[in-house]
Formats: sequence, C-alpha cells, structure tokens
Amino acid sequence: MLILGRILLGVGVGFANQSVPLYLSEMAPSKYRGAISNGFQFSVGIGALSANLINYGTQKIEGGWGWRISLALAAVPASILTLGAFFLPETPNSLIQRSVDHQTAMLMLRRIRGVEDVQLELEDLIKANNISKTIQHPFRKILERKYRPQLVMAIAIPFFQQVTGINVIAFYALILFRTIGLGESASLLSAVMTGVVGTISTFISMLIVDKFGRRALFIGGGLQMLVSQMMVGGVMATQLGDHGGVSTGYAYLVLVLIGIYVAGFGWSWGPLGWLVPSEIFPLEIRSAGQSINVVVNFLFTFIVAQTFLAMLCHFKAGIFFFFGGWVMVMTLFVYFFLPETKNVPMETMESVWVEHWFWRRIVGDVGKETKNEA
Repeated sequence: MLILGRILLGVGVGFANQSVPLYLSEMAPSKYRGAISNGFQFSVGIGALSANLINYGTQKIEGGWGWRISLALAAVPASILTLGAFFLPETPNSLIQRSVDHQTAMLMLRRIRGVEDVQLELEDLIKANNISKTIQHPFRKILERKYRPQLVMAIAIPFFQQVTGINVIAFYALILFRTIGLGESASLLSAVMTGVVGTISTFISMLIVDKFGRRALFIGGGLQMLVSQMMVGGVMATQLGDHGGVSTGYAYLVLVLIGIYVAGFGWSWGPLGWLVPSEIFPLEIRSAGQSINVVVNFLFTFIVAQTFLAMLCHFKAGIFFFFGGWVMVMTLFVYFFLPETKNVPMETMESVWVEHWFWRRIVGDVGKETKNEA
C-alpha cells in the first residue's frame, strides 16, 4: 500500500508541476508575472518547511505512530489543492482554445487585468490560438529549428536546477548535519532552519524579480551558491578527516554556509527554474514544452537522490566541489544564452530570441526562410 500510495502521490505531484506554473503565468499580467509565478516555489517551500516541522514534532512519538502521523498529514494540502481547483477560473488562453465565443475570454481578461481595454492582448491570444490549432503533433513541432531555444531551455534549466545540489540538502540534510557532528534532534532543527531560510529568500525573490529581472537573480544567486559551496567543501575537506565529525564551531560554520547556499537557491534557481520555462513557450508548443521541463526535472531529481550517498562516500567533501562546478557552468550558461524575459508578454516572447546575439542566428534564419516562402 505504501508503494502504491507513493506512485499515486508521484502522479499527482507531476500533474501539479505541469499545470500550476503554466496557470500562474497565463493568468498573471506581464509586469507582475514573475512575482505571481514565484508564488509556486514559495508555496512549495512552505510545504517543505511544514513537513520538517511535523517531522521534528513527531520524532518522539512512540509505538510507530510518529511516521504514520507525519505521512497522513500530507493529505491535508492535497485536499486543499483538490478542492480549491473547483473554484479556479479558466485562463483566457484556455477559454479561447475551448470555445469560439471570445466574449467570455474578454470578460476574464478584464477581470484579471483590472482594465477595460484588453483588445490588443485578446487579439494576440486569438492569433496564438489560431496558430496552435494548426499543430497536430506538438512534441514533433518543438523539435523544429525555430523552437530550438525553447527546447534547449526546457532541458537545460531543470537539469541545472537539480545539479545545484539543492535536493541533496532537501533529502539528506539530516545525514549531512549528523556527519558534521550534530545530534539527531539538532539535525532535525537545523533542517527546519534551512527551510525557514529558503522560504524567506523565495519570498524576497517574489518582491524583486520583476524589478531586477530573471538574469540578475540567476547570476547573483549562482555566485552566492558557488562561494558557499566552495567554502563548505573547504571546511569539510580540512576539518572532517576520517573520524566523521568536526568541532562544534566548525559544525555551526557549515550550518551557516549551508543557510547562505539555500538562500542563494531560494531567490534564484529555485523559483526561476519554474518561472522561466513556464513563460517562454508559445501556445502551440506550451504543453509539450512544460511536459519536457517537468520530466527532465524529476528525472534528475531521481538520479541525484539515488546516487548521492554513493557519491558522498566516494567524493567525501569533494561532493560540494562537484556541485559547485555545475553551479559555475550554469551561471555562465545564463550569462551567455538566456535573454531577459521580464515584462515581455508571453504571446510576443519570440522577440527575445530574435534579438539575442546567439539565438538570432538560428531563429532569425528561420524567420527569413518563412518570409521568402511566403
């Protein structure tokens, strides 16, 4: 039953990760899209923090009931999500796709934008919908050259998000903290503290992402994670040794550095790893693109989780240098290949690729070929 429950839980989480980021991005006005969409990761952070608090509170319950209570309480947020979905309105995009009556979509646009004049946005949505209706095989379509930037981002961003090493902290925080000498209760409390840091930093990201842009947060957070990981690796390499522990002072130093690392992830790759893929796909490949994004994300979540303990035994402190190296690669990737998407309407997002120094060599040539054929 536990295995069946885990399978069903995985299906539900997969559906939620596919639909929620897209729903938020389609409903949000362009100038607030970053803040609203980052609410997804903020809510995930609150859920993870709540789980850590519940685990901390139930650890002393005897008779085998502690883990049962902890596991059963996961039904609470699932029930809220399921019941809440019945009261959510359809997005304007969905209304246009499912009906020839565009009046309902116009009324929804006026409602969520708070203005009467939504004709230009409605026309963009109708145009995008007409294009999407001509596409029979979106997964085949996304392989075309004109969608190469979106396909690369749908694979690279979730891959990079996982090789930051954040799920190592999420899944194995207790093992890491006990490795550096903290007791069981202290380790659980430390995991709670890092959850608080991550949640607060994600909230900060909601406040600043539409002001400073996606690239600035990606790069700044990447540098913060890189420095903290290198410092953690250095402390553990010089102090951990073969006896399996460090002094109390160094243990708390590592805890602070991990908190800095979690904060860097919380206001950059955590929320933006979901935000950017959800806003870059044109309507005709949006579902396929987000599906690829979710599959890659969970595939590498699984791979990292399954290989971490073996890597930790083999690399020891070098595990932090390993993930730090990937953080350096992804920061450079963002700097050179990811254009800024701040305040750009989703229906005109293709313009950021045409204007980009690298991607215009690919999508620009396709645009010229299309014009010549016409």
